Amino acid sequence: MEHPLLEKLEHYKIRFVEIGELITDPEVIKDQARYVRLTKEYKELENITAETSKFEAMLLAQEEGKEILRSETDEELREMEKMELDELAIKIPEQEQNIKLMMIPSDPEDSKNVIVEIRGGTGGDEAALFAGDLFRMYVRFCEAKGWKTAVSSCSEGAAGGFKEVIFSVSGENVYKIMKYESGVHRVQRVPATETQGRVHTSAASVAVLPEAEAFDVEINEGEIKWDTFRSGGAGGQNVNKVESGVRLRYIWKNPNTGVAEEILIECTETRDQPKNKERALARLRSFIYDKEHQKYIDDIASRRKTMVSTGDRSAKIRTYNYPQGRVTDHRVNFTMYNLPAVMDGDIDEIIERLQIEENTEKLKESGL
Repeated sequence: MEHPLLEKLEHYKIRFVEIGELITDPEVIKDQARYVRLTKEYKELENITAETSKFEAMLLAQEEGKEILRSETDEELREMEKMELDELAIKIPEQEQNIKLMMIPSDPEDSKNVIVEIRGGTGGDEAALFAGDLFRMYVRFCEAKGWKTAVSSCSEGAAGGFKEVIFSVSGENVYKIMKYESGVHRVQRVPATETQGRVHTSAASVAVLPEAEAFDVEINEGEIKWDTFRSGGAGGQNVNKVESGVRLRYIWKNPNTGVAEEILIECTETRDQPKNKERALARLRSFIYDKEHQKYIDDIASRRKTMVSTGDRSAKIRTYNYPQGRVTDHRVNFTMYNLPAVMDGDIDEIIERLQIEENTEKLKESGL
């Protein structure tokens, strides 16, 4: 049984067996960072190996079917075999494509939870209102996925919405899907304060950061300066009397530039100070991790034409046009005319288009 893809898949089988032995080694288990990395790779290879077995079974059935047609004289049996071969002629290329997509090196961050930062840009009050609309859109989207969201900090706009809102999202393969949302989102609509009925253009920026694990970055916690303050928010005596909000300051030297910079993070998510400290630390880790990996991200972006999920976060990626009920994603030139549904969290089709485009690009890169 010969097929060009089977030769390429052989080393995946060998590596699968090799990792299966490594993850039972006590020395490997002690090294948590390596162990977590290897178990993730093992799971991916396990899936590829299972799909390869299906592919091999299909190829074998095709060979046997052709042999039956060459030797069988019973017309009824020949007809049944022809039908099976016709089905295999469709299924085999589909399975081949499925395996090729699985062979594309996955983004090592894909399985991580994320921290999302939304900031109102140009447009004043209207930009803050739009940032609030985007926040609601993502919360609805996450709810539909069964993911959990938690606001870390926010600064409300004078007329509503948010000047800035930062929240975490936890669930399965969150970064794999949410990473496509980083960039500038633009809205075209008549603001509530507009008396002439003119359409205004405003913008908000979205940054999706993979949440770093404790062992992903090195932080000297002894050098963190902590402040506490009374957490503002909705009602309750706790808001006025208990200093549950936390603020951390940390001096960090950027390895890419060699410049030391002060990182300031506030967290008022809960009325429990230790929990707020824990979440502020998570944001600090993710901020540093993101900065340290920017070279890697820029390198990928420079080799890709579409920059579908990586690269310049200041790039305009999507326009929401209210008068026309239109949403356009500029990276793949894809337009939908169901704006109300999109603003209610139905962004799956847009993300699927972006994933298809990126996978097509990766297949070309890998020569598969």
